[in-house]
Amino acid sequence: MSAVRSVAVDLIYDSRGHPTIEATVALQSGASGRAGAPSGASTGVHEVQAFPAGGVPEAIRVVRERLIPRLLGVDAADRAAFDGTIHAVDGTPNLSVVGGNSATALSVAAATAVAAERGEPLWRLLARPGIDGRRFPSIVGNSLNGGKHAIGGPEFQEFIAFAEDPDPSRSIPAAIRTHQLLGEALHRRFPSAALGRGDEGGWVAAVGSEEGVALLAEACARARDELHVEVHPGLDLAASEFFADGRYRYRDRSLDRDGQVAFVAELVDRYGIRYLEDPIEQDDFEGFAAVTKAVGDRTLVVGDDLYTTRADRLARGVAAGATNAVLIKVNQVGTLTETLRTVDLAAADRQATVTSHRSGEVPEGWLAHVAVGTGARALKCGLLGGERVAKLNELLRLARLHGP
Repeated sequence: MSAVRSVAVDLIYDSRGHPTIEATVALQSGASGRAGAPSGASTGVHEVQAFPAGGVPEAIRVVRERLIPRLLGVDAADRAAFDGTIHAVDGTPNLSVVGGNSATALSVAAATAVAAERGEPLWRLLARPGIDGRRFPSIVGNSLNGGKHAIGGPEFQEFIAFAEDPDPSRSIPAAIRTHQLLGEALHRRFPSAALGRGDEGGWVAAVGSEEGVALLAEACARARDELHVEVHPGLDLAASEFFADGRYRYRDRSLDRDGQVAFVAELVDRYGIRYLEDPIEQDDFEGFAAVTKAVGDRTLVVGDDLYTTRADRLARGVAAGATNAVLIKVNQVGTLTETLRTVDLAAADRQATVTSHRSGEVPEGWLAHVAVGTGARALKCGLLGGERVAKLNELLRLARLHGP
């Protein structure tokens, strides 16, 4: 039995300089694990509440006074029991008392402690049936920011280098090279502008959405030619962010659902988009299904805000034929138990999973273990910044240790 000996929680800061929570779980055996929780800027309305009213200080108070006494002595190897205790103490459907970020930090720290006790990597503890650590995810790398990640940029939230290679030593350099080439193109386009980078390390520039796609597609093509790696353009539209009163509102047009589906399908065909996240607003399952019917045979249609990693939302999507891929963010549902439930449901429906970071990240590598352990089709973690590179470097380590 991997009984919990002690639990500690403290305030740390994420990559945007916002406070978040870190947890350390120690076992009676002497093994311990530590994990920090990320935070999102563009959040779906169906996510659990990141922190209680009162923010991180209140979360820490609640965990210390009400939750830690209940966790002492619990078998951390019994994930359902450990995570279930968090929910039992919280008592709300959206973790508004303890906070979803508190739950994530505690759940991952406990799993990390159990893995350390067993002398095995975290991914193996999380491994789904048939996963042996020899399959590695493709890379989804944010190269140009828009939407909530870059005020003044395009409406689309992320312009993505999707590097499709099973070898991280090939996919990671290809995604990074695309980012570099796109930066060169933007500097040529705006020779006197001081180009910056957004929350997730992508470039920020005053380009329109379609112009951004065209520049991205060109950068991907050049990276393919240079490195001989299949890297193709992808998009995260985060369409809910520019949807209002039944229409998708761009600077130069306003589209209803049918118009948005047609516009997105045209982009897929014109620019060879292979990754398409949240092209429709977050409660329109039928609209997502229309996109998947139109382009799902040639691109991943990924639900993020649509599902927020919730199994009940995904079950609705399965019934509607809404997507062929699911974004997985642990802190959207709070704990590893709920996360893996959604992963397993996606696998049963033969939907790809994409393990994802948040805009406010911590410089830790545990997300790479979640991706490998769940057999994710891709890892979405950004390309620049220590908090993003930490995931990429951990994936490289796992490939060296456990690859063919």
